Amino acid sequence: MPVKAGFAPSKRTLMMGWTPPDGIECQSGGVEHHLREASLSELIIIGLDIAKHVFHAHGADGKGRAIFSKRISRGKLLDFFAAQPSCTVAPEACGGAHHWARQLTQLGHEVRLIPPAYVKPFVKRQKNDAIDAEAICEAAQRPSMRFVAVKSEQQQAAGLVFRTRDLFVRQRTQLINAIRGHLTEYGWIAPKGPSHVAMLTDLIEEEEMASSLPKAAHAMFRLMLDLLAELNGKVADLDQEIARRAREDEVSRRLMTVPGIGPISATAIAALAPPAETFAKGRDFAAWLGLTPLQRSTGGKQKLGATSKMGERTLRRLLIIGSSAVVQQASKRGAPRGSWLEQMLARKPRMLVTVALANKMARIVWALLVKCENYRAPVAAKA
Repeated sequence: MPVKAGFAPSKRTLMMGWTPPDGIECQSGGVEHHLREASLSELIIIGLDIAKHVFHAHGADGKGRAIFSKRISRGKLLDFFAAQPSCTVAPEACGGAHHWARQLTQLGHEVRLIPPAYVKPFVKRQKNDAIDAEAICEAAQRPSMRFVAVKSEQQQAAGLVFRTRDLFVRQRTQLINAIRGHLTEYGWIAPKGPSHVAMLTDLIEEEEMASSLPKAAHAMFRLMLDLLAELNGKVADLDQEIARRAREDEVSRRLMTVPGIGPISATAIAALAPPAETFAKGRDFAAWLGLTPLQRSTGGKQKLGATSKMGERTLRRLLIIGSSAVVQQASKRGAPRGSWLEQMLARKPRMLVTVALANKMARIVWALLVKCENYRAPVAAKA
């Protein structure tokens, strides 16, 4: 008589020596039995769900069958992986992932960081650490999966210098906007831009403005201006540090030969971008930066939309700022005769040309990094 999958035998049946047939799992304990039967010698890959204090590891063999699913505390994580045979470990590329990747590599494991967006399609119903670790393990076994290159401590330190400067610049902008907004409440309209901050400092000290402001408000404006001056000094110091790093780094010097790329953009690309060999062509690097159009093609018809903005927004922003400076100079002084930029400015809107030039700069950056050469300006063809 066939037995259904959801059948639960009674105690009397078990005492008589009944055993479930092959392929049948009991309602409780079926998966646990499968995990206990598996051998650690068959371990091929471990999906690791990273957190601050509690981690979860999901091991699988070459056929993708689960071997173990274990919850591990932070203090016991390295001891756990030291006891495992050498295998592939796949964490998500999130906070602390590069640190753990370096630690696990020293233990003899091969580490592959996966972008979280590529793991989400493999998550089953609901969400917990065990399901996330299983999804990471399954995603890492796909032959076409893309991985994130593990960064060294020096690369992360170089990126930290740039991101610290970026943080100070944002805080400076917030202070300037706060000063302008609060002055508006007292009838004073301050001009836009950081170049007028020095004028604001002099105005607040003048008798006319000082007499029109309450003492508490004048003290707060004075405090914000002092903090703004301190931020300006820190940004200037970091600019000097970035310029020094750009002069000493061969890759940054090579990138600065491209029009529109200065020390800040060059050091950011060298620190934040993955190895150029990761991309098969320059267009792939531009797509990683989010400088390619959205594609909704179907039925053999190509449908392209606006710029995707799906990639590394920090580098994308720097390239667009650099390209806008090049386009602005070309609009004022004129582009080289017969050049690509002159032809684009003659028939396309200025903002479209700016983004297109940023895309072109990204492809040039990829070519310079792959070929280890300096930029050579193209020669316009004679009519």
